[in-house]
Amino acid sequence: MAYKRIEELQLSQYVEFLAPRHIDSHKNMFGHVLVIGGDYGFSGAVRMAAEAALRVGAGLVSVATRPEHALTLNSVRPEIMCHGIQSYKELKPLLEKSTVVVIGPGLGQSPWAKNIVKSVFKSDKPLVVDADALNILATHPEKYFQWILTPHPGEAARLLNMTSEKVQGNRLAAAKLLQKKWGGVVVLKGAGTLIMASDAIPAICTVGNPGMATAGMGDILSGVIAGLVAQHIPLVRAAKLGVLLHALAGDSAAAAGGERGMVATDLLPYLRFFVNS
Repeated sequence: MAYKRIEELQLSQYVEFLAPRHIDSHKNMFGHVLVIGGDYGFSGAVRMAAEAALRVGAGLVSVATRPEHALTLNSVRPEIMCHGIQSYKELKPLLEKSTVVVIGPGLGQSPWAKNIVKSVFKSDKPLVVDADALNILATHPEKYFQWILTPHPGEAARLLNMTSEKVQGNRLAAAKLLQKKWGGVVVLKGAGTLIMASDAIPAICTVGNPGMATAGMGDILSGVIAGLVAQHIPLVRAAKLGVLLHALAGDSAAAAGGERGMVATDLLPYLRFFVNS
């Protein structure tokens, strides 16, 4: 599978989306991100995604999670509006208020998770689909053109019914197959993250570092991308800019303290720097 060219992501290509804000700006101008996930034992995932969305400039961020997690999440990051949900009935009003939805961080694959995923996939909101929402998608197929899928090679393999080794053997072909099968925009994560959409040339991110191979980095990325979509950036451009900002922040964190031992939340102050640079 050949392409005449592949776009190499450069921050200079996206400066129009990072311009200084007007003096009369208010929070409702910059969108409302809803992050759904955080099954038992995984509340940190939704917090990281939510905080990343705030750090790249989303006006409002809400989390829908297990009721047992809502109070704790709100205490550690009071800017995030946290809601405990047991069913779609409780989720529906939160969906209606949102601009974009992240579904998957820490979600798990329990009946609670599966019921929520199937309901959210029937909504008309732009979606960023990550983690266990991708694994649920693999067994409950849907095709949608207003979503960004963010699989790592293992998740991509499940979505394509092949091995991760085959995915890694031809990442460009795998990204193309994912986009054709599932629609929308595909972000195939890994060294040289690829972004694929039907109406744009493939793009590759050539920055980032091995220190980013650690838990929570994908949650941060999903929040970054959703935070950009909330600010009315088109999906494919939000995916490209989000991947690039995430990688640049990772490189800055590594330069400050080294690759080994870096954790996902180390990226947060650098994300804020790059969206204001």
